[in-house]
Amino acid sequence: MTGLRGSLTLATVVALAACGTPQEQCIRGATRELGTVDRLIAETEATIARGYGYRTDEVVRWAWTVCDTVPIAAPGRATPRPMCWEPYTDTVRRPVAIDPAAEARKLAALKARRTALVRQAEAAVRACRAQYPEEPGVGG
Repeated sequence: MTGLRGSLTLATVVALAACGTPQEQCIRGATRELGTVDRLIAETEATIARGYGYRTDEVVRWAWTVCDTVPIAAPGRATPRPMCWEPYTDTVRRPVAIDPAAEARKLAALKARRTALVRQAEAAVRACRAQYPEEPGVGG
């Protein structure tokens, strides 16, 4: 069932990526990296303010569940549902110590990168609007 759920999620993401007008898609692509840098800046500022960071680990755990296989019953007999130990991955977030000076350097580098990306994104958005002009009242 996990495979099916993963396929449905992937299909949803692909479908949503195709949403929007050509201009909106172009602008979204042109500003994607800027959005990533903005999120990293916010994370780093929060880490500095907290005084510690977080590390995310994936831990394999086991659950007692009904097996995926269905046994074949003898005619006239009830089919028992077998139970199995199934692994699943759990994500655990743990606090970790930080080096405040290193975090400050990282924040300064991210802000410098953001300044450069803003200039690039502004030019790319203008190009998107020129390449894909929209009718009044359509899109954003």
